[in-house]
Amino acid sequence: MPSLVLLIWFALCAEQDIRQRQIANVLTLGGAAFALFYLFYSGHTWLGASVEEGGEALAIAMLLTLPGYMTGRLGAADVKLLGALALATDRMHLLGTIVGAGVFCLLWLLARNRLWKLLSQPLRKRLATLAPDASEKPPFAPFLLVGFLTALAWIH
Repeated sequence: MPSLVLLIWFALCAEQDIRQRQIANVLTLGGAAFALFYLFYSGHTWLGASVEEGGEALAIAMLLTLPGYMTGRLGAADVKLLGALALATDRMHLLGTIVGAGVFCLLWLLARNRLWKLLSQPLRKRLATLAPDASEKPPFAPFLLVGFLTALAWIH
Protein backbone atom coordinates (compact mmCIF):
# COMPACT_ATOMS: atom_id res chain seq x y z
CA MET A 1 0.00 0.00 0.00
CA PRO A 2 2.75 2.56 0.77
CA SER A 3 4.27 1.90 -2.66
CA LEU A 4 0.90 2.62 -4.27
CA VAL A 5 0.68 6.00 -2.51
CA LEU A 6 4.17 6.87 -3.74
CA LEU A 7 3.25 5.79 -7.27
CA ILE A 8 0.15 7.99 -7.29
CA TRP A 9 2.16 10.96 -6.01
CA PHE A 10 4.90 10.32 -8.56
CA ALA A 11 2.35 9.98 -11.38
CA LEU A 12 0.78 13.32 -10.44
CA CYS A 13 4.21 14.95 -10.53
CA ALA A 14 5.08 13.37 -13.89
CA GLU A 15 1.73 14.34 -15.41
CA GLN A 16 2.13 17.93 -14.32
CA ASP A 17 5.70 18.02 -15.64
CA ILE A 18 4.54 16.71 -19.03
CA ARG A 19 1.69 19.18 -19.31
CA GLN A 20 3.18 22.32 -17.79
CA ARG A 21 6.94 21.68 -17.87
CA GLN A 22 7.03 22.33 -14.14
CA ILE A 23 5.89 20.66 -10.95
CA ALA A 24 4.06 22.63 -8.29
CA ASN A 25 5.80 23.10 -4.96
CA VAL A 26 2.64 21.76 -3.32
CA LEU A 27 3.49 18.37 -4.79
CA THR A 28 7.27 18.36 -4.34
CA LEU A 29 7.71 20.27 -1.10
CA GLY A 30 4.43 18.92 0.24
CA GLY A 31 5.63 15.39 -0.44
CA ALA A 32 8.97 16.15 1.19
CA ALA A 33 7.30 17.72 4.25
CA PHE A 34 4.98 14.74 4.62
CA ALA A 35 7.89 12.28 4.24
CA LEU A 36 9.98 14.21 6.77
CA PHE A 37 7.10 14.40 9.27
CA TYR A 38 6.41 10.68 8.85
CA LEU A 39 10.10 9.88 9.21
CA PHE A 40 10.43 11.65 12.54
CA TYR A 41 7.00 10.66 13.84
CA SER A 42 7.30 6.94 13.12
CA GLY A 43 11.07 6.47 13.27
CA HIS A 44 11.26 5.06 9.74
CA THR A 45 10.63 6.09 6.14
CA TRP A 46 7.34 5.55 4.35
CA LEU A 47 8.67 2.26 2.95
CA GLY A 48 10.12 1.17 6.31
CA ALA A 49 13.80 2.12 6.18
CA SER A 50 15.55 3.62 9.21
CA VAL A 51 15.94 7.35 9.81
CA GLU A 52 19.65 6.99 9.05
CA GLU A 53 18.86 5.29 5.74
CA GLY A 54 16.46 8.09 4.81
CA GLY A 55 19.09 10.69 5.70
CA GLU A 56 21.74 8.90 3.66
CA ALA A 57 19.34 8.66 0.72
CA LEU A 58 18.68 12.41 0.96
CA ALA A 59 22.42 13.14 1.03
CA ILE A 60 22.93 10.96 -2.04
CA ALA A 61 20.01 12.64 -3.82
CA MET A 62 21.46 16.09 -3.19
CA LEU A 63 24.97 14.96 -4.14
CA LEU A 64 23.72 13.58 -7.45
CA THR A 65 21.20 16.28 -8.36
CA LEU A 66 22.59 19.62 -7.20
CA PRO A 67 25.47 19.63 -9.72
CA GLY A 68 22.95 18.97 -12.50
CA TYR A 69 20.78 21.79 -11.23
CA MET A 70 23.71 24.20 -10.96
CA THR A 71 24.76 23.47 -14.55
CA GLY A 72 21.20 23.83 -15.86
CA ARG A 73 20.78 20.19 -16.86
CA LEU A 74 18.22 19.42 -14.16
CA GLY A 75 15.27 21.48 -12.96
CA ALA A 76 14.63 22.52 -9.38
CA ALA A 77 11.45 20.43 -9.31
CA ASP A 78 13.45 17.31 -10.21
CA VAL A 79 15.85 18.00 -7.32
CA LYS A 80 12.94 18.48 -4.90
CA LEU A 81 11.15 15.42 -6.27
CA LEU A 82 14.18 13.19 -5.72
CA GLY A 83 14.78 14.71 -2.28
CA ALA A 84 11.22 13.88 -1.27
CA LEU A 85 11.58 10.39 -2.71
CA ALA A 86 14.77 9.88 -0.71
CA LEU A 87 13.03 10.87 2.52
CA ALA A 88 10.17 8.47 1.78
CA THR A 89 12.20 5.45 0.66
CA ASP A 90 15.86 4.40 0.94
CA ARG A 91 19.13 4.36 -1.00
CA MET A 92 18.22 1.38 -3.17
CA HIS A 93 14.92 2.85 -4.33
CA LEU A 94 16.52 6.23 -4.95
CA LEU A 95 19.49 4.88 -6.90
CA GLY A 96 17.28 2.44 -8.81
CA THR A 97 15.00 5.33 -9.76
CA ILE A 98 17.88 7.48 -10.97
CA VAL A 99 19.55 4.69 -12.92
CA GLY A 100 16.24 3.54 -14.40
CA ALA A 101 15.35 7.11 -15.40
CA GLY A 102 18.72 7.55 -17.08
CA VAL A 103 18.37 4.30 -19.02
CA PHE A 104 14.80 5.04 -20.15
CA CYS A 105 15.66 8.62 -21.06
CA LEU A 106 18.55 7.40 -23.20
CA LEU A 107 16.35 4.77 -24.84
CA TRP A 108 13.69 7.41 -25.53
CA LEU A 109 16.24 9.76 -27.07
CA LEU A 110 17.54 6.97 -29.31
CA ALA A 111 14.15 5.63 -30.41
CA ARG A 112 11.81 8.60 -30.08
CA ASN A 113 11.41 9.24 -33.81
CA ARG A 114 10.22 5.67 -34.44
CA LEU A 115 8.15 5.43 -31.23
CA TRP A 116 6.48 8.79 -31.79
CA LYS A 117 5.04 7.58 -35.10
CA LEU A 118 3.41 4.64 -33.32
CA LEU A 119 1.49 6.81 -30.86
CA SER A 120 -2.10 7.81 -31.51
CA GLN A 121 -2.90 11.44 -32.28
CA PRO A 122 -4.59 12.11 -28.90
CA LEU A 123 -1.62 10.61 -27.06
CA ARG A 124 0.82 12.68 -29.14
CA LYS A 125 -1.13 15.78 -28.21
CA ARG A 126 -1.04 14.87 -24.53
CA LEU A 127 2.69 14.12 -24.63
CA ALA A 128 3.64 17.09 -26.82
CA THR A 129 6.57 18.09 -24.59
CA LEU A 130 8.18 14.72 -25.34
CA ALA A 131 7.88 15.17 -29.12
CA PRO A 132 11.05 14.56 -31.15
CA ASP A 133 10.86 18.07 -32.61
CA ALA A 134 10.20 19.80 -29.25
CA SER A 135 12.48 22.83 -28.97
CA GLU A 136 13.27 22.31 -25.29
CA LYS A 137 14.77 19.35 -23.45
CA PRO A 138 12.16 16.77 -22.45
CA PRO A 139 10.67 16.83 -18.94
CA PHE A 140 12.54 14.44 -16.65
CA ALA A 141 9.83 13.51 -14.12
CA PRO A 142 8.13 11.00 -16.48
CA PHE A 143 11.44 9.17 -16.84
CA LEU A 144 11.87 9.27 -13.06
CA LEU A 145 8.42 7.70 -12.73
CA VAL A 146 9.38 4.86 -15.07
CA GLY A 147 12.67 4.52 -13.18
CA PHE A 148 10.78 4.29 -9.90
CA LEU A 149 8.45 1.63 -11.32
CA THR A 150 11.48 -0.32 -12.47
CA ALA A 151 13.16 0.03 -9.08
CA LEU A 152 9.99 -1.16 -7.31
CA ALA A 153 9.78 -4.21 -9.57
CA TRP A 154 13.47 -4.96 -9.16
CA ILE A 155 13.60 -4.53 -5.37
CA HIS A 156 10.29 -6.22 -4.49
